[in-house]
Amino acid sequence: MDETLIDGDLPLSRKSVLPGTGFFYPDEFEEAAEDAAAEEALDGVETAVIADPDADGLACVAILRELYGAAALLPTSPHEIEDSLERVAEYGEEGIRLFVCDLCPDKFEYVDEELDAAVGTASEVRWFDHHQWDDEVAESVREAGADLVVGDSDEECTADVAVRSLDFDVPRHLVELAAVTRDHDLWLREDPRSDDLADFSYWSEPEDYVEVVAEHGADLPEEVLEFLAEKRVEKEALIELAVKRGELKEIGPWTVGVTYGRCSQNEVAEAMREQGADASVIVKPAGSASIRGTDAFERCHEVAGQVNGGGHPKAAGCKPDIYEDMLDYAHHWTTRGATTKRVILEAFRTLEADEEREAEGDERDEESEAEGGADEGEAAAGDDSALEE
Repeated sequence: MDETLIDGDLPLSRKSVLPGTGFFYPDEFEEAAEDAAAEEALDGVETAVIADPDADGLACVAILRELYGAAALLPTSPHEIEDSLERVAEYGEEGIRLFVCDLCPDKFEYVDEELDAAVGTASEVRWFDHHQWDDEVAESVREAGADLVVGDSDEECTADVAVRSLDFDVPRHLVELAAVTRDHDLWLREDPRSDDLADFSYWSEPEDYVEVVAEHGADLPEEVLEFLAEKRVEKEALIELAVKRGELKEIGPWTVGVTYGRCSQNEVAEAMREQGADASVIVKPAGSASIRGTDAFERCHEVAGQVNGGGHPKAAGCKPDIYEDMLDYAHHWTTRGATTKRVILEAFRTLEADEEREAEGDERDEESEAEGGADEGEAAAGDDSALEE
């Protein structure tokens, strides 16, 4: 396919409704390239890190390399954990030290065989994360042989977990890197450097990001800041387009903002929050969606969990299982994600219905307790009357 049809000199209004060129790259080609990259990266190394290639996961890589020196990085999305575990088992040296960072499997069955194979190859497997884990999944991962540490998703990012879990004095600039990464990952928005880290991790190659933050921590060098300034011209335009497409929907007690487009979801969510949204849904051209909450809505992971996803109370992601062929994607692009919006908003309605049922159940319990108390009072009064007679 001619790449100029997707990422060429298109008006941003059209570019923003299409996925990037990587979406159109066949999976088998991508898997073959990832196999080759993993085999090369794992050759002769003593430590490997399977990590989400966002700022949090890559901060963990920088910290681990400070401790162990050379460490192979296998950039991995949440839906590719089993693939990376399998590659470590296949290409890693016997006795390799393995870390898994900033990743959470939705079900243990997705990774059971691959984790078993990796545990069989590695001398140790340590897993650091801060997402919302199902208790049974966490217990199964531990029983399989991994040393799993899950931080409080309201308090820590995965880099924080790595800092406190590793038995060595992490350099001050990397401890600060973890703190600034947390500021963005938990959507605190108190340190302006956190947006720089998030954008740099998105626009740079993972190895380039790790190299820079390993040396500079959260204080990115001037040439990187200049690079970010150039990239943000288009970024801001894409954000503006997504915000203009946004709508506010009233679902029970919540106002939910919903929009579509290739954009930076956090800034779009913030704009919809300023317009009155308690929660925001940003549907992407590739079919996935980001769900962002506020103090008024801290159940994003529950919404995402209904539509093939997961995450945190105030930040989650999903990709509804509704795309069977390219015609479905064509419909997705031309309708600006209509079906995806509908199924995610329906998940919000399910939460509302659950709340109503719980409230009705509590009300019935209170009425039963009150009636029980009245009956006991009547019985006691009857007993007293009998004594008086």
